Amino acid sequence: MNIASILATKGGRVITIRPEQSVGEAVRVLASHNIGALVVVDQALTPVGILSERDIVRAAARSEQAFAQRVSEIMTRDVITGLPHDDLLSVANTMTDRRIRHLPVVDGGRLVGIVSIGDLVKAERDTYRGKVDTLETQILADPA
Repeated sequence: MNIASILATKGGRVITIRPEQSVGEAVRVLASHNIGALVVVDQALTPVGILSERDIVRAAARSEQAFAQRVSEIMTRDVITGLPHDDLLSVANTMTDRRIRHLPVVDGGRLVGIVSIGDLVKAERDTYRGKVDTLETQILADPA
């Protein structure tokens, strides 16, 4: 199974924000969409960063003025991205090792989706559920 299989079910919609927008605006977008991270994009919609709840909490701990800052001032610039053909085990390992919960997906430099650690857990759960269902069917159908 790969990232493309998750995006086929989940869809490729990604909530984004621009670097010049305020952190306060970002908080409102996160809350209104009930999500934990925003991909920061430039005018060409190319990912230039990611802004997570963690980034915002760290900024708020440093300064009471954090919500007035621009997204570009606190975003994570070195964005780790995935490709649609990346297999889920390697993606899960990367996310665990790098301690990230959201992975923007790019294809040909274009943002095509985002997967979360929750998406990976759900995909794995569904795979195991399918295997269990198959085994139960085989056991119940066995005349022995």
